[in-house]
Order: sequence, then structure tokens, then C-alpha cells
Amino acid sequence: MADKIIVYSTDWCGDCRRAKRFLDEHQIAYENVNIDENSEGEQIVRKLNNGNRSVPTIVFPDGTILVEPSNAQLTEKLGLPFGSH
Repeated sequence: MADKIIVYSTDWCGDCRRAKRFLDEHQIAYENVNIDENSEGEQIVRKLNNGNRSVPTIVFPDGTILVEPSNAQLTEKLGLPFGSH
């Protein structure tokens, strides 16, 4: 399993921009994989989402996955103080 957060995204996705901005604002390191430019990344996203290209799909080092998460869901998953979103 990956030792860092991986964000599968696209350039045109507003939720992807929001999620990456949230991670940046909280200084959370992640690797971004643009599935429009990376066919292997697209295959991973489709496999994780029953054939759908659902983005952002965020894979955490513990193997858990969040698909199209809200800032509140990211706050909870990352153990950030309530109100950080």
C-alpha cells in the first residue's frame, strides 16, 4: 500500500480542486494523479469505483478510500480539529 495520500483527479473537476486546496491549506502532503493524463491512474479509479471515473478518489496510506469527499469528511479522516474545514 502507498505510504502517502494519493489524490486521483482531473483538471476540470471543481471538487478535485477543492479537496487539493483543503489538503494544501492544512499542509497535508499528497501525490496528485491526473487521470486524464495517466491511463494507469484512470484504470485504478475505475477499478475502485465499479467502472466509474469518480473524482476525486483519495487513497490513504492505511488503504482506506474516500470518493468525492466533503471537507468535513476529510477533516474527520485526517483527525484535524473540528472547524478546520
